[in-house]
Amino acid sequence: MITHSFDPLSPAIINPPALPKDAPCVDACIVTFSWQIEQFVAERYASGELGSLWCASGRTPVYLIERGGKRFAFYRTYVGAPITTGLMEDTLSTFRCGKFILFGGAGCLDKEITHGKVMVPTAAYRDEGTSYHYAPAADYIDIKNAQTVADCMKQSGIPYVLGKTWTTDSFYRETRSSFEKRKAEGCISVEMECAGVQAMCDFRGLELYAFFTGGDLLDAPEWDDRSMDSGDGGQHDPGHFNIALRLAEYICS
Repeated sequence: MITHSFDPLSPAIINPPALPKDAPCVDACIVTFSWQIEQFVAERYASGELGSLWCASGRTPVYLIERGGKRFAFYRTYVGAPITTGLMEDTLSTFRCGKFILFGGAGCLDKEITHGKVMVPTAAYRDEGTSYHYAPAADYIDIKNAQTVADCMKQSGIPYVLGKTWTTDSFYRETRSSFEKRKAEGCISVEMECAGVQAMCDFRGLELYAFFTGGDLLDAPEWDDRSMDSGDGGQHDPGHFNIALRLAEYICS
């Protein structure tokens, strides 16, 4: 574990603004990182905007998707646990929602079992800072709804694998020694948000449903980016949104 920063006894100096009484309500919210997937959703699925999330980087539009009698929110977040967690907290002042789906590309730590499969995290190694402000210090945090995500993949005929993930703050410091340790502990993926987002959701009483698709490959003699920007199975593949949408329908059925 990194640090003991969790303070459950004293009040926060800054809190998300109160939700307006007339705020819209959605059944679930889908969050991802790819600007290409955002463009795909805006053109193919969105029926309008629910509102906006703001930070120093600018406006983040929140789109409304109406499908099968359900209402889903969708927005593109930024890479990294602090901003991903912060924007998700800001949704609590924008619309009513208790279920969040988070998906995106992740590095593969075990090529033998992850190739061609959706990676469903069961626990996240907390090699970042955000989670330590929402939960007591520990090496791992459980991803509570992993089995639900896996059940959806199984029912939908989507190949998947369950395993731990390694959440890091610094992709240029994923050293060979750290990789070997995490892989030996059962980590199959590495990314930058899962531990922080799960800790925040636990703290706020929200439900998180996470999955990753294969991005770069660490389980090789040399790092392999695996053509992440090709649009063919990489993190910008719009087909991954269809998986997220199926999961949204599944958890709201």
